[in-house]
Amino acid sequence: MASTAMARTPSHYAIHLLLAGGHKQVVQFADLAAFQQWYGNVLNAGPAEAFVNVPITDLQGEYLVVRPSGVVGIRVEPQFTSFAE
Repeated sequence: MASTAMARTPSHYAIHLLLAGGHKQVVQFADLAAFQQWYGNVLNAGPAEAFVNVPITDLQGEYLVVRPSGVVGIRVEPQFTSFAE
């Protein structure tokens, strides 16, 4: 008997930002739609040299700002565990 595997749903997404100069930053988004909204409406909405906020949800009162032109790559990684782990 063949068993059918249930598709797992990610609990959140780790977004790996690869920045100019070799720096890396990982931020979390609750779902893919939230990342796509930030990517389309914030990161790619204005001038490439303007600063934009990057949401760092796990650090209260701390934030990161980058220039969109400084983001040289993005890796989207689905996570199947809780934020607390």
